[in-house]
Amino acid sequence: MILVTGGLGFIGSHTVRALLDLGEDCVVVQRRTTELPAVLAGAKVAVERADIADREALLAIGDRHRITGIVHLAGSYPWPAVPATAVEASRQAVGGLLNVVQAAQDWGVRRLGVASTIGVYFGGPDAGGPEGGGPHAGGPLREDARLSLTAPVSIPTFKKVGELLGGFLADATGLDIVNYRISGTWGPLGHPDPFFAAPALVHAAARGTAPDLSHLVEPAFAGDGLDLNYVKDTGRAIALLQLADRLNHRTYNVGSGRATTNAQLAEAIRKVVPGATVDLPDGGGAHHAVLDISRLRQDTGYRAEYDTERAAADYVAWLRAGNRS
Repeated sequence: MILVTGGLGFIGSHTVRALLDLGEDCVVVQRRTTELPAVLAGAKVAVERADIADREALLAIGDRHRITGIVHLAGSYPWPAVPATAVEASRQAVGGLLNVVQAAQDWGVRRLGVASTIGVYFGGPDAGGPEGGGPHAGGPLREDARLSLTAPVSIPTFKKVGELLGGFLADATGLDIVNYRISGTWGPLGHPDPFFAAPALVHAAARGTAPDLSHLVEPAFAGDGLDLNYVKDTGRAIALLQLADRLNHRTYNVGSGRATTNAQLAEAIRKVVPGATVDLPDGGGAHHAVLDISRLRQDTGYRAEYDTERAAADYVAWLRAGNRS
C-alpha cells in the first residue's frame, strides 16, 4: 500500500488515480479534508486526516495500514513568506519532511518519493546568469546541473533544502529517497498558478470571459514559454517512479520535455473554443525553461499521453461538466 501525503490535492489526487490504475492500493493523508475529489470518485482509497507536522499522528497511520511506499506531495513550505510567522513556518516545513522520513524508516518502506520543483534550477537575483541565475541558458535542464544556493521565492528555497536534507538522510539511513523535480503542471483540480498563465486562460475560455491574470507575479506575454505538463501525465510519471523495480538515480525531472508558449496554448484553446479571448500581448520569449526527461523515460518507460491540444480539450470539457477547478 502506497501512502500519499497531500493525496487529495491537485497533483496528489492524480498521482493516486495513476497508482490505482496501475494496481496499487493507496492511503492518502490530508490535513484539512477527507472528501474525495471528482477524479477519485468511486475509488477504494483509505483516507487519513492528519498533519504531517504532527509526528505521532503520522506514525500512528502505520499502525492501521501496512505501508510499503511513500509519495510525499504535501505542501508544507511557507508561501507567501510572512515575516511574522517565517520562523515557525520554516520549522513546520522542515519538521514535516523529517517526520515523513522517520515514518519511512520506522515502516521499512521500499521507496520514499519527495516532490521538488523546476524552480530549483533558478537562483536568486545575485546568482548571475539569465533570470537571476541557473544552468538553463544552454539547453534543457539536466538533473546533474550545478544549482545555485539561492532562490527567488520560498517554494524553491525549501525544495532545495529538502533535496539536500533528503540526500544526507538517504546516505545515513540507507533509505531509497527520490526527488521529483516537477515542471509547470496544469489541469483538473488546479488553481490559478502565480508563475504561468495556462490555468487562467483555460478557465476564461470555458467561461466565455476574458482571462484574469492579476494573480501572476509577472505580466504574461504571448512568447513566454515553459515546460508545461498536463497533470494526468505528471501523476502517472510520479506513479511510475514510485513503482519502478529499480531506479538508477536519486533525482528525476518530471515534465513534458518541451516548451509550450502562451501563443501555442492560445491556439490549442481556440481549436476547442473558437473565438475564445485568450490572446496575450506580443513579447516575451527570451528564454524557455525546459526539463530534460531522459532519465524518467529510460528508467520508467514514461511517455506523455497529452499534447497541448488534447490537454486543452480535456480541461475545457472537465470545467464545462460543472467542475469549478
